[in-house]
Amino acid sequence: MNIKNYTSSVDASRSMLKIEEMLVEIGATNINKQYVEKICTGITFLLFDKQLQQTIPFHLAAQVEECFIILWQDVKRPRPDTKAQIQQQASRTAWKILSDWTEVQCSMILLGQAKPLQMFLPFMYDTKSNETLFDKINLGKVKLLQG
Repeated sequence: MNIKNYTSSVDASRSMLKIEEMLVEIGATNINKQYVEKICTGITFLLFDKQLQQTIPFHLAAQVEECFIILWQDVKRPRPDTKAQIQQQASRTAWKILSDWTEVQCSMILLGQAKPLQMFLPFMYDTKSNETLFDKINLGKVKLLQG
């Protein structure tokens, strides 16, 4: 398999902490984690946009279940504990990939190569509908391109 971090041994909680630290470095506030059945599914945070002069919420989700499905496909002869092991690996992998991606985005911001809104725009979060901008576009609720 040629997928980044698919064998990561970094605990998901350590990747989450790294994401939080990077977000704080670029000025994020009110960083919160969302849980479903005792499993962290995402991180929501606020960033103040100087140009717009407003605070914008964002939501980053670790796609653990989607990661599990891909990793599970690679299992040839599962043992009784294989599913639990793959679920743990999927969590480590999904969070490590999100951590690495966030590190790159934050590095570009800190080096003046991009603005926070530019890097996180798809993850702009509507707290009322519980959807990101990408979710809304993907569901056809927002149309950005004419054609």
